[in-house]
Amino acid sequence: MRRQLATAVLASLVWGLVLAPIFTIPQWELWLRTLVVGLGAFGVFSLLAVWPRTLPRRLARWVLQVLGVACAIPVAVALVYEVRAALGPPTFWDDGTATSGLMIMTVSGLLFAPWVAMVALLRQRDGAIREQAGAFERERGELERTATEARLRLLQAQVQPHFLFNTLANVRELVASGSAQAMQVLDSLIIYLRTAVPRVDEPEATLGRELGLVRAYLELMRMRMPDRLQYSLHAEQGTNEIRCPPLSLLTLVENAVRHGIDPSEEGGRIDVRVRLREGRCHVEVADTGVGLSGESAGHGTGLAILRERLHLAFAGDAGLGLAAQTPRGVVAMLDFPGQAACR
Repeated sequence: MRRQLATAVLASLVWGLVLAPIFTIPQWELWLRTLVVGLGAFGVFSLLAVWPRTLPRRLARWVLQVLGVACAIPVAVALVYEVRAALGPPTFWDDGTATSGLMIMTVSGLLFAPWVAMVALLRQRDGAIREQAGAFERERGELERTATEARLRLLQAQVQPHFLFNTLANVRELVASGSAQAMQVLDSLIIYLRTAVPRVDEPEATLGRELGLVRAYLELMRMRMPDRLQYSLHAEQGTNEIRCPPLSLLTLVENAVRHGIDPSEEGGRIDVRVRLREGRCHVEVADTGVGLSGESAGHGTGLAILRERLHLAFAGDAGLGLAAQTPRGVVAMLDFPGQAACR
């Protein structure tokens, strides 16, 4: 509305400049007349933009507005000259010069004003199109964000049975072998699950929380094979509050236990290291197990799901890689933005 009003004022002043060589009255008075007529036409233009609320199907509102401006010009010019005549004789119909001025202003206004109205309508339409496009873009972004969150939750739901079945299979082996540690391991598993399961549905976790889950899991696994598993966890200062997908570190550690330490007769060691470099977080999960083979070569279900979760969580700005260690073992490497989790 303000932009259209400014357009009407500017057009009225330009109109006055165009008529200046024809009229003998002072320029300020001519400008005053064109401005009053222009504002009158603008008032009609604005009124017809909202009234009447409903129109015949074959009548477009922009046509009504242009016709309204065309009708408003002669009426407004006549009123201006009527007011001018009321201020003192002679009346404009008795003065040939005033009559000529009225006709010139009316004709020039009819030629000029509808084009100004058309320009204003085109600019209004362009603005509405841009606003609608912006609204569509915002809506599309919201839908994409919702779809991404839904996909992340679906992938997290797939992690739960994968992890639980693997852990319960380990407990089953102890029970089947009649190990005296079976009950102790089961009790530890119950304590661990009470801590871990309520968190897997959260949209994001922190590295500090993930490291706590990893420690509980490794303690559980060390009770199952006390002579075959050693581990260490090291996280640099300032990394505990960095956000990451839930169970991301646990997936790598579980993969190292299942495919690296478990198949090895002598067992091995798992070292988890978390570093922060130039705004990016680097995580390494290294084991001294049997090395790369089969699913441990990077194509297992858990790693495939983790790759997709990382891609969705960080919009493709994350990486997961596996490399062989010397003399044996595997190191899994995570790289993603070091962003603090929302509180």
